[in-house]
Amino acid sequence: MRELRSPAGAAAAYPPPMGSPADFDFWLGTWRARWGEDGAHGTNTITKEYGGKVVYERFDGRPGADFAGMSVSVYDERDDRWYQTWVDDAGNHFELTGRFEEGEMTLFCRDEYRMRFFDIGPGSFEWTWERRAGVGWELAWAISYSRAEE
Repeated sequence: MRELRSPAGAAAAYPPPMGSPADFDFWLGTWRARWGEDGAHGTNTITKEYGGKVVYERFDGRPGADFAGMSVSVYDERDDRWYQTWVDDAGNHFELTGRFEEGEMTLFCRDEYRMRFFDIGPGSFEWTWERRAGVGWELAWAISYSRAEE
């Protein structure tokens, strides 16, 4: 069996990563999700699985919206970027990539959609799903998250 070796100086050719496998740790736990003017709500439970390498989301929109879905997210140190796959019971499938910068997690889907986690605190954060609108973004869905009592 041959040992693979990096060429001399190869490590210096790559800039140090800005991100971290801990970037999504703020999201871990069980959350109350509220949206809309009528107070619609659901729950979202986030855990780390597979030796802490995979962030696993289980979203249940009921009773506020009759759908449920899940995502898996993983940080790729070589790419210094997060990869997320979302699927739900309506048959939707989204592949997103992005990173945590300046206190905000932003993930993009085919440069058509943008997901943002911002105003992040120990017991709450804001989340938006936006679609491309010319050179800017148009809000499609906004959720206010608060940590559920455990």
